Amino acid sequence: MPTREAALMLLVYVGAALFEIAGCFAFWAVLRLERTAWWIILGVAALLLFAALLTRIDVNLAGRAYAAYGGIYIVASLAWLWLVERQSPDRWDLVGAGLCVAGTLVILMGRHGAI
Repeated sequence: MPTREAALMLLVYVGAALFEIAGCFAFWAVLRLERTAWWIILGVAALLLFAALLTRIDVNLAGRAYAAYGGIYIVASLAWLWLVERQSPDRWDLVGAGLCVAGTLVILMGRHGAI
């Protein structure tokens, strides 16, 4: 995969992850942090943007795009934990995220075909 295409795919995955996390967090804020119900409108808008972005991934099958996305989502969730919720990920969070990113790379870079 050429570098420019890989960078664009990573950017789309990261954008999708941030919109998904923000959308889900909006519901968390309403239901767990007692924020106003208006947050749900923002949450729904963010989740729509997430879904639209994920369709932009240049992979031949949706399931493969979603599977590879999982690793990026986990890393973005830990970044959210650190930057928004002000809680540092521990070493187990980081080890787990590293394993997931390795899985993402295997899915994206692997030679797919018959088992």
